[in-house]
Amino acid sequence: MGYYNDKLEVLRDLFGAKEVRAENERVVIDGTVYPVLDDVIVLLNPAQWPRGVQARLEGIESEFPLSVSEEFAPDIQTTFGAEWQKFSKLLPDYDDVFRRYFDIVPDKLMDGTRVFDLGCGTGRWSTFLKDRARELVMVDFSEAIFVARENLRESHNALFFLGDIARLPFRAGSADLVVCVGVLHHLPVDALEVSRSLCKFAPALLIYLYYSFDNRPAFYRGMFAVADVLRRVVCRVHNNAARTALSWAGAVVLYLPLVWLGHLLRPLGLSRHVPLYQGYRDKSLGLMRQDFYDRFFTGIEQRFSRSEILALTDTYARVTVSDSIPYWHFLCENSK
Repeated sequence: MGYYNDKLEVLRDLFGAKEVRAENERVVIDGTVYPVLDDVIVLLNPAQWPRGVQARLEGIESEFPLSVSEEFAPDIQTTFGAEWQKFSKLLPDYDDVFRRYFDIVPDKLMDGTRVFDLGCGTGRWSTFLKDRARELVMVDFSEAIFVARENLRESHNALFFLGDIARLPFRAGSADLVVCVGVLHHLPVDALEVSRSLCKFAPALLIYLYYSFDNRPAFYRGMFAVADVLRRVVCRVHNNAARTALSWAGAVVLYLPLVWLGHLLRPLGLSRHVPLYQGYRDKSLGLMRQDFYDRFFTGIEQRFSRSEILALTDTYARVTVSDSIPYWHFLCENSK
């Protein structure tokens, strides 16, 4: 428990608690006990523990009340846990990808602030914030959180939680910036409604949701319809070896040819019309494999138009949707 011994005040403020204690392999916050594994505080109910966590905490489940939300998707938890354990390495490509997602985030929201990284996966975004933010609060509902802990091993300003981002026990106004990139559209809840509910934690939120091709020619939607049929088929494949083979095949047979086609059409000024080209023209095969895994092995995918996202102004004072890829990433703000 040494890791949290000097973070008790942070935990107290984060939870809005009166009393916080660090004990052997657990923290106690206002009488509520949370197990701790490898410096990760387990917020999930035992009925929602991933398989690896169940094995390691076997025998203590009875200490916690059992309840399962109807909106919890264990298959999504398993898929993303497997994805980020398979693709645990932080790729050089992430530097450019980070800058693309964070192009609309003012420096003042990242420097000396408390940032929530919700659905953090391997911690790939937090690695670029670790030397800027005052504190990083990293949350994932899968075993990817243990990968994030390892990737940020040298960052002593990070706190790690295995938890459901739609049901966090943190106090209102406990963060300065919430980052939730590429997560909500894979959950069994309305992604826009969760985007609204997250406003209670911070005055600013950076969110990325899959777009509905509303800024693209009609043939994009036709190609997506074909790809979506493929996704609905391959997401039923659960064998690890088969998923590895399919991710290679997807990168080589789908992603690479489209990137090459974009390069060929670039002198004619037509490359912008080639799907995937703008996002992957200078990216590694490893990132293409990871993206195929991320997009095609999930059974839940929601997509939204720019106008639907701008309707979040019913909750936020300002919603800024970036005109740059990836579509759509946007910043929601309220006055602090």
